[in-house]
Amino acid sequence: MGKNISIIGAGFGALTAARSLRKLDASARITMIAPRPEFIYLPSLIWLPSGKRKAQDLVVPLDKFLRENDIQFVAAEANGLADGGHSVLTGTGAVGNDGLIIACGGRFIKKLPGIDLAILPCEGIAPVERLRTRVAELESGTIALGFAGNPNEPTAMRGGPIFEFLFGLDTQLRREGRREEIKLVFFNPMPKPGNRLGEKAVERLMGEMKRREIATHLGHKMVGFEPGKVKTEGGEFAADIIVFMPGMTGNAWFDNTDLPRSSGGLIQADAHCRVGGRENVYVVGDAGSFPGPDWMPKQAHMADLQAATAAANLLAELDGRAPDQTFAVELMCIVDSLDAGMLVRRTETSAWALPRMRLMHGAKDLFESLYLRRYR
Repeated sequence: MGKNISIIGAGFGALTAARSLRKLDASARITMIAPRPEFIYLPSLIWLPSGKRKAQDLVVPLDKFLRENDIQFVAAEANGLADGGHSVLTGTGAVGNDGLIIACGGRFIKKLPGIDLAILPCEGIAPVERLRTRVAELESGTIALGFAGNPNEPTAMRGGPIFEFLFGLDTQLRREGRREEIKLVFFNPMPKPGNRLGEKAVERLMGEMKRREIATHLGHKMVGFEPGKVKTEGGEFAADIIVFMPGMTGNAWFDNTDLPRSSGGLIQADAHCRVGGRENVYVVGDAGSFPGPDWMPKQAHMADLQAATAAANLLAELDGRAPDQTFAVELMCIVDSLDAGMLVRRTETSAWALPRMRLMHGAKDLFESLYLRRYR
């Protein structure tokens, strides 16, 4: 009888893990556990406010992918584990396994006072559609965009999309002839935000803000939000619309398990993506805390690399072999501005950022099409 493997999640890491498992083992019984059999292409949320993308463009039903790859699907939310991780507890019952890959992502830290007044764009389509409506209704005023991190976990943050929303809104408002009436402000508690992208990237990003006449409020710890106001230890400023990306931590259901946790609340893993002290249990993407540099990104590309590694190692462990594969630590992204893009790449040996080019906007568009083709 084939190996019985469960995957929690239906995002980038989960789907890459499923594809990798099926490619390596045609007989394995693979079960995916997630609320809905659909994949949301989060990187293109940045194009919803301008109308370049609509919600239906980003939601991919997984029925065809699941059928063609002989993957079982359980429509449920995980709420705990039992039997050392070999039983996933859900609202519809327990799902047993010989091996488990946790790829359910993380959650945003919402402790900042007044955070419910801010739009958190990476929570999904609904908040970005709300942003689109608010921007369309705003005749004059200020839009403030910023991000912060998890003070206990340097890697548990996602700031790149905020730069893209910032530059994209600037381009959109200029096209609509409304930029003079609407001020854009970028805020961040760090004096050099985006430093994990590399020094050259920070230089280019800050230069782009200056060129676009985007105001900045940097280097001051966040205090909270009030109606029409962003408050920091370095002062406060008015904001009619607040777009904010908090730091990340582990999902609430992790607390219902005895999984090892990092100081930032994520699942502790080794360089092979194996959860510490567990047999045949792996974690990938935003849910995990991995050894490596403090700039290791929480992005789809990194989740894909970890997922392929986890799949190979899990199968090796189930076959009685040592799980010896590791993943490359690589930050790769195109910081899009709706009319152009800046390609950024960082590895453990190099870091560079190309000047903004119209070609890169087209490349980001093309990559989305090619990536989604395997699931449509």
